Amino acid sequence: MGLQSVDDASYVDQVLNAKGVVVVDFWAPWCGPCGMLGPVLEKAAETLPENVKIVKYNVDESQSVAQQLGVRGIPTLAVYKDGQLLAQQAGMMNSAQFAAFLKKFV
Repeated sequence: MGLQSVDDASYVDQVLNAKGVVVVDFWAPWCGPCGMLGPVLEKAAETLPENVKIVKYNVDESQSVAQQLGVRGIPTLAVYKDGQLLAQQAGMMNSAQFAAFLKKFV
């Protein structure tokens, strides 16, 4: 199963109303570092506990949430727990860096 996509219309239901930890990947198809981060997130998603999910938000297709959060560069990851924004991190991460980043919230 691939990572689920969210947009402005589904963000409240899929992210803000979700129980547990949700990592939102703000990305775009033309973004080189986003393309490198994608497989890292796909692989991580396979081993996550049930209360943790990763979703992708395409900034070319939706902009409202990204603007509200002040996302200026991509890729940017936003971490929510039970609907509360806990952290934002911009830039590429490898698998070990992502695992260490996520461990702070799980």
